Amino acid sequence: MKVSVSPGHNINGTLIMPFFEGTESVPDMHAEGMHTALKSQINMVLNDGDFKSKAKSTMSLMGGDGGKAMLVGLGKESDADVHAYRKAGASVVASRKKAHGTELTVRFSGASVECMAAFSEGMMLRDYSFDRYKAIDEDKEDELDVRVTCDVGQETELSALILTLSGVTSGVHLSRDLGNMPPNDMYPEAFADQAWEWAKDYDNVVVTIINYDQAVKAGMGGLVAVGMGSSRKPCMVIFELNADLTGRGPMLVGKGITFDTGGISLKPGANMDEMKYDMGGSATVFGTMQALAATGFAGKVTAITCMAENMPAANAQRPGDVITTLSGKTIEVLNTDAEGRLVLADGLWKAAEFDPEYIIDFATLTGACVVALGHEATGLWSNDDDFRTRIHEAGNAVDELAWPMPLLPAFEKEMTDSKIADTRNLGAGRYGGANTAAAFLKQFVPNRDYEKDGETIPWAHMDIAGTYWGSKTNTMVGNGATGIHVRTMYHLITNG
Repeated sequence: MKVSVSPGHNINGTLIMPFFEGTESVPDMHAEGMHTALKSQINMVLNDGDFKSKAKSTMSLMGGDGGKAMLVGLGKESDADVHAYRKAGASVVASRKKAHGTELTVRFSGASVECMAAFSEGMMLRDYSFDRYKAIDEDKEDELDVRVTCDVGQETELSALILTLSGVTSGVHLSRDLGNMPPNDMYPEAFADQAWEWAKDYDNVVVTIINYDQAVKAGMGGLVAVGMGSSRKPCMVIFELNADLTGRGPMLVGKGITFDTGGISLKPGANMDEMKYDMGGSATVFGTMQALAATGFAGKVTAITCMAENMPAANAQRPGDVITTLSGKTIEVLNTDAEGRLVLADGLWKAAEFDPEYIIDFATLTGACVVALGHEATGLWSNDDDFRTRIHEAGNAVDELAWPMPLLPAFEKEMTDSKIADTRNLGAGRYGGANTAAAFLKQFVPNRDYEKDGETIPWAHMDIAGTYWGSKTNTMVGNGATGIHVRTMYHLITNG
């Protein structure tokens, strides 16, 4: 989608007109340059109540020689914040038909620069489809050319803000692409290759790949155990943005199970195709790095993705195995389908080598989190209450809800209750599974310099099992991977 800004009032293609509830006629600011016939048609549907301007509602009007228009509802004016404008923009793209053409002119009435930019952001986020495997796609259309009109004097600020949001959206779309890719083409080394090629586009980005043999030699027992049953071997991909800067920066860690059969603890066959999304954590991390690089973020940020394919095979790990992780801690493997936490154990420990300001991990980790929060919110755990609040507020700022969850000592005790190893990869019972998984991960977040009594590194765990895909209430995406929390992380990192 191409988005341009102009203070002019000429209309190119279909006119997009956002309205508040209760609007009974076209405001003067909307009416300039509009054909009389189209204006009369709009006034009629507004005055008769045929279009009530409810939030996210749309109505298309084909005025013949008078031109075409789409009315979009913002809801009540008192509730019309940037989130309402963003959702309205997404609704335009979701509702648009071929008859509207590819040229759109959006005309606002008294909206702030922030609200106009949010509307544009919603259009850009929703303008996504994953169609690279369709030889013939009759629904595919040419690129949208959107012109946003504004008042004189607003164009410089609005253009700059939309340009930034376009860069962030590119990160969201990359995250979706990675998640939507079929597992025969998106496997650990394919992810690593894509990251390597991507880094060539930026002078301030370095990508390092730790391959299978190097992981074995380094003692990454969690990553190796999960991926050794597949012919497509595991790897770890490290992203560094502005690494030459001194001081500490954020660290992101992603679970990257490119396909999860469950291993020897085989999953049921129904809906197993959805397990291609089990690398959503790594897709979020990669997408965030793209958003930061594309917008020219000048700070230091590092990220680690832990890539593996979990397959049953003669050489796959078994329930009952004991593995030794990069930290030296041993894990009793009680269920090979609790594999994401094993690769993250090595990723979290590796993260501390970079002396980060804080660590946030992302993982489609547990079905228990979906049971607890549905597809509406991501589970959020942390060893630091203030840090957890910052992440929660960053999610609220971009309308991506991350809900604080408990990290109780009882959960940690449950995960260390192994008779033969330092810890176990499964809780003792069926209850609180998302919480015990978070408690497991906490054991692999080292203190500064790995000292037992050293400074605690602020850490948070985000379980995106319910929000990375399958969220039908997410207005910003039609289907498939959502690219959730790329925008949250961009807001958190760029706002300090």
